[in-house]
Amino acid sequence: MSEALDIVIIGLSLSSSWGNGHATTYRGMLRGLHALGHRVTFLERDVPWYAAHRDLPSPDFCELHYYQSLDELVGRFAARIQEADAVIIGSYVPEGPQVIDAVHALRPKRLAFYDIDTPITVARLKKGDEEYLAARQVPLFDVYFSFTGGPTLRQLENEFGAPRAEALYCSVDDKRYENTGEATVWDLGYLGTYSDDRQPTLKQLLIEPARRLPHLRFVVAGPQYPDSIDWPANVERIDHLPPAEHPSFYSRQRFTLNVTRADMIAAGWSPSVRLFEAAACGTAIISDFWEGLDDLLPFGEAVAIARSSDEVVALLTGSSEEQRLQMAASAKKRVLQGHTGHARAAELVGYLRDVAPERSSSRSHASKASFRETA
Repeated sequence: MSEALDIVIIGLSLSSSWGNGHATTYRGMLRGLHALGHRVTFLERDVPWYAAHRDLPSPDFCELHYYQSLDELVGRFAARIQEADAVIIGSYVPEGPQVIDAVHALRPKRLAFYDIDTPITVARLKKGDEEYLAARQVPLFDVYFSFTGGPTLRQLENEFGAPRAEALYCSVDDKRYENTGEATVWDLGYLGTYSDDRQPTLKQLLIEPARRLPHLRFVVAGPQYPDSIDWPANVERIDHLPPAEHPSFYSRQRFTLNVTRADMIAAGWSPSVRLFEAAACGTAIISDFWEGLDDLLPFGEAVAIARSSDEVVALLTGSSEEQRLQMAASAKKRVLQGHTGHARAAELVGYLRDVAPERSSSRSHASKASFRETA
């Protein structure tokens, strides 16, 4: 058996899933790493909005520590960062560019970036927006792990100078996400935090069908939706649903809706963690269209694609129970075969082992110099 790795992750949040999709992504993968025998320390900036909504303050699969400032991060945890076999910094970490520079200066054995927001990152870097990552820093990482696969990986290497970019999709914890056997409550549901660019699709694919089908039941769960939204009477609203309640939520739906942010649709190959969670729970999925989805879940076989309100209405009223259950079973089989936290953890470890620690620092500096010469 290969020797266990000691990994430090500096991420947006592990303790709170409120208003973000990072926590559940990290939890599934970290549970997988723990099951494989690896040690993980997660460092999280202590901010009030997550502190007030912590649904996993004391994980049993890793060490979780909070820090108040950049000075505390590099002062209190410098030894852990230097001793670790690998250090991974995530997207949207507060003071991200300063954190990256400070951690890089400590010369970790391996340094990686995990971008759970790659299309948004790329769009921002092109505009000169460097809120959580500076363009000059991309070549500093031995591996750039990306939530998005497909052509974006080569763009990260060729345009931004990443020495190596690899897809590391989100995953689902199959031990926690399974059908609960509860009776159906809703015909179509959606789980997701409000965002301006998703709302038009949600309106088209859920709110408008609900108006047309007053005899059916709908639900939208997630925080930060404006009070100005005119919800039909048959749409139930749940403000926040902690991950422990997700399996029950999905299990009580005939169909669940997957809605993708505009930047991720443009990039393609950007599956949401909600997609895998719903599939693991055996719930049939209706999704908007984006390139690469068919590679993960074949259209018509494992997922239904809807581009209009009419198509959603047709699916809700015209699909037989046999068709619905077959589609749900196909999606579940595919997700459990290749998109669990255990599978994703094994991928991560394989990529990290490919980086020789004694060459990590020299490769980072060489990449940085090469990028500057061509920028």
